[in-house]
Amino acid sequence: MNLLMCPVCREALKLTEKTWRCANNHSYDVAKQGYVNLHVVQHKHSKNPGDTVESVQARRAFLSAGFYAPLQQVAVEKIRDLRVENLLDIGCGEGYYTNAMQAEVLQCIGVDIAKNAVQVAAKLNKKVTWVVGTGATLPVLDASIDLCTSLFSPIPKQEILRVLKPNAYLMVVTPATEHLYAMREALFEEVNPHEPHKFVDQLADAFELIDESIVDAPFTVQQADLKNLIAMTPYAYKAKPERRQALEQNEQFELKGQFQIYLFKKK
Repeated sequence: MNLLMCPVCREALKLTEKTWRCANNHSYDVAKQGYVNLHVVQHKHSKNPGDTVESVQARRAFLSAGFYAPLQQVAVEKIRDLRVENLLDIGCGEGYYTNAMQAEVLQCIGVDIAKNAVQVAAKLNKKVTWVVGTGATLPVLDASIDLCTSLFSPIPKQEILRVLKPNAYLMVVTPATEHLYAMREALFEEVNPHEPHKFVDQLADAFELIDESIVDAPFTVQQADLKNLIAMTPYAYKAKPERRQALEQNEQFELKGQFQIYLFKKK
C-alpha cells in the first residue's frame, strides 16, 4: 500500500517503474541511489537545507562504531512490542536507526530535509522508502501512519497529528539530563542539563504518554571517534574554536550517552 503524498497538490503518489506520479501528473523520479526527492522548491528556505556533508559523514562513522547501539536496540524492541504495520521516521538522517527499525514493520519510510544524508541512507537498506522532504509538510497521506518516530529530530506536532491514524503512536528520543555532560563541560563555560520533559508538556493536549524510559550508554572514545562525535553535534559550531581544539587533543575520553525515550498514543 502506498503512503506517499504529492507535496504540490497533496494527492496520493503511485510508483510506476522508477517514477512517483499523482493524479494531477506531478512526477518525481527515483534517484539512482534509491531515494525520491519530495522537497519541492516552494517549500525550501535555503539551497541545501539540513545537515552538512561533513556532519553526515561524521555521524555515519561514529554510529557505525556502535557507541549508540544500546539505544538502537531498545528502540527496536519497543517497536517490536507495538506490532504495527508501518512506520514514518522523521529526521532519519543517514539512516542508522531507520535501517534497524525497518525489520519490525511491513512498510518503513525515512524522511529527512538533508539530501546528502538521505543519499547516504538509501545505500543502507532498499526495503525502506527513503524520501527527501520537510517536516513542515510531511510527504505522506492523512491518517495513514501507525507509528511516527523522531530521534533527536524536530517534532512537527500538527503534521504528525495529520498523518497518524486514530490511536496511533509517536516515539520521541531526546537527550536525557546527563547526556554527553563531560563533553559539554569541556566545550562550554556554562552547562545546563537537558530538559527532555518539555516534549511531554508540548504534546500533552493531543497525546497520552504511555511509556517512558532512560537508556544509559557509557563509552570511551579514541581521538578519531571523539572528533566525529563533536562534528556530528550542534556543539561543533556553537563552541568556541579554541575549546573544541583543546578537547580534540585528547587521545581518549570517557563519556556517557544518556537517552530519554517517550512513547505517546494519539488521543
